Amino acid sequence: MQQLTFIQLNENWDAEPNAPSVHVEFNNGTAELSFMLNSWRDKSIKQLATIRFTNCSRWNWDATNDHAWFAGEGRYAKQAPKWGEFYEVIGEETLGGDIDWEIMSTDPVNARHFLFYFRDETLEFIAADWSISIDTLPPR
Repeated sequence: MQQLTFIQLNENWDAEPNAPSVHVEFNNGTAELSFMLNSWRDKSIKQLATIRFTNCSRWNWDATNDHAWFAGEGRYAKQAPKWGEFYEVIGEETLGGDIDWEIMSTDPVNARHFLFYFRDETLEFIAADWSISIDTLPPR
Protein backbone atom coordinates (compact mmCIF):
# COMPACT_ATOMS: atom_id res chain seq x y z
CA MET A 1 0.00 0.00 0.00
CA GLN A 2 1.44 3.38 -0.98
CA GLN A 3 1.86 6.09 1.65
CA LEU A 4 -0.65 8.86 0.99
CA THR A 5 -1.12 12.26 2.60
CA PHE A 6 -4.61 13.63 3.20
CA ILE A 7 -4.71 17.40 3.68
CA GLN A 8 -8.01 18.46 5.24
CA LEU A 9 -9.33 21.49 3.34
CA ASN A 10 -12.51 22.28 5.24
CA GLU A 11 -11.62 24.62 8.08
CA ASN A 12 -14.41 26.30 10.09
CA TRP A 13 -17.15 24.63 8.02
CA ASP A 14 -18.51 21.18 7.30
CA ALA A 15 -21.36 19.60 5.38
CA GLU A 16 -24.75 18.95 6.91
CA PRO A 17 -24.23 15.52 8.55
CA ASN A 18 -27.70 14.10 7.85
CA ALA A 19 -29.12 15.55 4.62
CA PRO A 20 -26.56 17.69 2.77
CA SER A 21 -28.57 17.69 -0.52
CA VAL A 22 -25.50 17.13 -2.69
CA HIS A 23 -25.69 18.43 -6.27
CA VAL A 24 -23.04 18.55 -9.03
CA GLU A 25 -23.09 20.71 -12.19
CA PHE A 26 -20.53 21.31 -14.92
CA ASN A 27 -19.93 24.60 -16.69
CA ASN A 28 -17.09 25.19 -19.19
CA GLY A 29 -14.52 22.95 -17.50
CA THR A 30 -15.58 23.86 -13.96
CA ALA A 31 -17.34 21.36 -11.71
CA GLU A 32 -19.65 22.93 -9.12
CA LEU A 33 -20.41 20.84 -6.04
CA SER A 34 -23.24 22.32 -3.94
CA PHE A 35 -24.42 21.10 -0.54
CA MET A 36 -25.97 22.32 2.69
CA LEU A 37 -23.62 23.29 5.50
CA ASN A 38 -23.90 21.94 9.01
CA SER A 39 -26.73 23.94 10.61
CA TRP A 40 -25.96 22.53 14.08
CA ARG A 41 -23.35 25.24 14.52
CA ASP A 42 -25.96 28.01 14.37
CA LYS A 43 -29.52 26.70 14.26
CA SER A 44 -30.89 30.02 13.02
CA ILE A 45 -28.85 30.07 9.81
CA LYS A 46 -29.14 27.72 6.82
CA GLN A 47 -26.27 28.00 4.36
CA LEU A 48 -25.52 26.54 0.95
CA ALA A 49 -21.89 25.99 0.00
CA THR A 50 -20.62 25.67 -3.54
CA ILE A 51 -17.14 24.34 -4.20
CA ARG A 52 -15.86 25.14 -7.68
CA PHE A 53 -13.22 22.83 -9.12
CA THR A 54 -11.51 24.75 -11.91
CA ASN A 55 -10.13 22.99 -14.97
CA CYS A 56 -11.82 19.78 -13.82
CA SER A 57 -10.82 16.84 -16.01
CA ARG A 58 -12.31 13.84 -14.17
CA TRP A 59 -14.78 13.07 -11.42
CA ASN A 60 -16.31 10.12 -9.59
CA TRP A 61 -19.49 9.78 -7.52
CA ASP A 62 -19.26 6.63 -5.39
CA ALA A 63 -21.93 5.11 -3.15
CA THR A 64 -19.53 4.45 -0.27
CA ASN A 65 -21.32 5.80 2.80
CA ASP A 66 -20.32 6.28 6.42
CA HIS A 67 -21.30 2.72 7.45
CA ALA A 68 -19.16 1.16 4.72
CA TRP A 69 -16.21 3.44 5.47
CA PHE A 70 -16.20 2.60 9.19
CA ALA A 71 -16.40 -1.09 8.24
CA GLY A 72 -13.15 -0.63 6.28
CA GLU A 73 -14.76 -0.74 2.84
CA GLY A 74 -14.24 1.64 -0.06
CA ARG A 75 -11.25 3.57 -1.32
CA TYR A 76 -9.05 5.08 1.39
CA ALA A 77 -11.21 3.64 4.23
CA LYS A 78 -8.12 2.49 6.10
CA GLN A 79 -5.98 5.48 5.10
CA ALA A 80 -8.00 8.71 5.31
CA PRO A 81 -7.85 10.31 8.77
CA LYS A 82 -11.61 10.57 9.34
CA TRP A 83 -14.99 10.39 7.68
CA GLY A 84 -17.05 13.41 6.62
CA GLU A 85 -14.25 15.76 5.59
CA PHE A 86 -12.92 17.41 2.43
CA TYR A 87 -9.36 16.42 1.49
CA GLU A 88 -6.65 16.83 -1.07
CA VAL A 89 -4.97 13.46 -1.65
CA ILE A 90 -1.21 13.63 -2.26
CA GLY A 91 1.34 10.94 -3.04
CA GLU A 92 -0.50 8.68 -5.47
CA GLU A 93 1.60 6.84 -8.02
CA THR A 94 -1.24 7.36 -10.50
CA LEU A 95 -3.22 10.55 -9.87
CA GLY A 96 -6.66 9.49 -8.64
CA GLY A 97 -5.84 5.81 -8.79
CA ASP A 98 -7.33 3.26 -11.11
CA ILE A 99 -11.11 3.60 -10.81
CA ASP A 100 -13.94 4.15 -13.27
CA TRP A 101 -13.67 7.94 -13.64
CA GLU A 102 -16.09 10.08 -15.61
CA ILE A 103 -13.57 11.70 -17.97
CA MET A 104 -14.29 15.17 -19.33
CA SER A 105 -10.87 16.17 -20.68
CA THR A 106 -7.17 15.40 -20.30
CA ASP A 107 -5.71 16.18 -16.90
CA PRO A 108 -4.16 19.64 -16.61
CA VAL A 109 -0.41 19.79 -15.96
CA ASN A 110 -1.02 20.99 -12.39
CA ALA A 111 -3.86 18.54 -11.64
CA ARG A 112 -4.75 17.75 -8.03
CA HIS A 113 -6.95 15.06 -6.46
CA PHE A 114 -9.83 16.23 -4.24
CA LEU A 115 -11.96 13.89 -2.10
CA PHE A 116 -15.14 14.69 -0.15
CA TYR A 117 -16.90 12.24 2.15
CA PHE A 118 -20.61 12.93 2.63
CA ARG A 119 -22.95 10.78 4.73
CA ASP A 120 -24.29 8.68 1.86
CA GLU A 121 -21.69 9.14 -0.86
CA THR A 122 -18.10 9.92 -1.72
CA LEU A 123 -17.15 12.40 -4.44
CA GLU A 124 -13.75 12.82 -6.07
CA PHE A 125 -12.51 15.41 -8.54
CA ILE A 126 -9.30 15.80 -10.51
CA ALA A 127 -8.88 19.53 -11.10
CA ALA A 128 -6.33 22.34 -11.12
CA ASP A 129 -7.72 24.16 -8.07
CA TRP A 130 -10.79 24.77 -5.90
CA SER A 131 -12.62 27.64 -4.22
CA ILE A 132 -15.69 27.87 -2.03
CA SER A 133 -18.58 30.32 -1.79
CA ILE A 134 -21.20 30.26 0.94
CA ASP A 135 -24.67 31.72 0.61
CA THR A 136 -27.08 32.26 3.49
CA LEU A 137 -30.55 31.04 2.60
CA PRO A 138 -33.65 33.01 3.55
CA PRO A 139 -35.64 31.62 6.50
CA ARG A 140 -38.70 29.54 5.66
